[in-house]
Amino acid sequence: MTANNHDNCLPMFKRKDKLTAGESPAPGFITRLRSRLNRGDSWLTYDLANLVPGGKIDEDLLEELETRLLLADVGVDATTEIMGGLRGRLKRNELKDGQAVISALREAMLEILAPCQSPLRIGDEHRPWVILFVGVNGAGKTTTLGKLARRLKDSGLSTMLAAGDTFRAAAVEQLRAWGERNDVPVVAQESGADPAAVIFDAMAAARARKIDVLLADTAGRLQSQTGLMDELSKIVRVMRKADASAPHEILLVLDAGIGQNSLNQAQQFHQAVGLTGLVLTKLDGTAKGGVVLNIARAMKLPIRFIGIGEQAEDLDVFRAGDFVEALLGPGSAAK
Repeated sequence: MTANNHDNCLPMFKRKDKLTAGESPAPGFITRLRSRLNRGDSWLTYDLANLVPGGKIDEDLLEELETRLLLADVGVDATTEIMGGLRGRLKRNELKDGQAVISALREAMLEILAPCQSPLRIGDEHRPWVILFVGVNGAGKTTTLGKLARRLKDSGLSTMLAAGDTFRAAAVEQLRAWGERNDVPVVAQESGADPAAVIFDAMAAARARKIDVLLADTAGRLQSQTGLMDELSKIVRVMRKADASAPHEILLVLDAGIGQNSLNQAQQFHQAVGLTGLVLTKLDGTAKGGVVLNIARAMKLPIRFIGIGEQAEDLDVFRAGDFVEALLGPGSAAK
C-alpha cells in the first residue's frame, strides 16, 4: 500500500482564493453541521453548560455526562477513555466549575480526533492519481464521488469518473449525471460487466488523456459478504497491473447514522483492501454524531471528509476543532 503522505503533493483545495487544507471553512458549513447534529432528543440538543450552571462538580455529574456520551453513540471504549481523564482531573481538584468541565471534555475529544485530521492531497508523482471508493449499499459512495469531482474541478485538476458499480444500472446513470453536471468524462460499460475491467480501462483512458485524477466507484457490499469482499481485492490487484502504485487512495464511505456498526464495517474493509482514509456521510441524518469519536479512536485512519447533505457544498474537509465545536455547542471553543 502506498504511503498516505507524499513529499511532492498538491493541496486538493488550491484555488484562486488560495484556500488551504488547514484553514477554517466558510462559517456556513459549521453552522449547518451544528444545526443538523443538534436535532431530536439527543443529549446534543442541550449545551453542556446547562448541565453545570454553577452547580457542584462531583461524581454524580460525571456519571450523567458519561450516560450522555453513550447515548450520543460515542461508544464504550471512547467514553471510558474520555471519562477516565475527567475523573482524574476531578480527583486532582482541577474541575472547579462548569467551564472547566467543558474545556476538559473538549480537550479529551480533540486528543482522539486531532490525529485523524488529515486532508486528502493529490500527489504529483503519478498521473492519473487514482482514488477508489468502497463501502456498503446506501452509504453515499456515488454521491460523495460526484461531490469530490466538483471540488477537484474547482481546484483546477482534470478529473475522470469510472463507473465500477456495474450491478446497478441506476448507479451508472447517477454517476453519468454527476459527470454531466461537473463537465467531467465518465467511463462506463454495460450492466453486469467486470468492474475490475471497467476501472482498468478507465485508467488507460485517463492516462491517454493526461487526466490528473481518476475517481473509481464500486458496488456497495456488506462487509460480511466474503465473495464480494474478495472481488474488491481483485479490483485492487487488477489496478496494480495498470499502475503498480495504484490505487493511490482507498476511501471508505461510511453512513454515520448506522451507529457502532460503522466501526465493524471500517475494520472489515480495512482488512480486505487496506484503507487510506474515511469519509463520514449523512451526519444530517443523525442527532448524535458521537460515533466519529469511536471510529477515530479505534481505527486511527485519516478522516478525509464529512458530509451533511446532498448538495456539493455539503461535503467538506474534516477539521477536529470545528467538529468538536459543533458537538458541544457555543462556548466550547478554547478561550
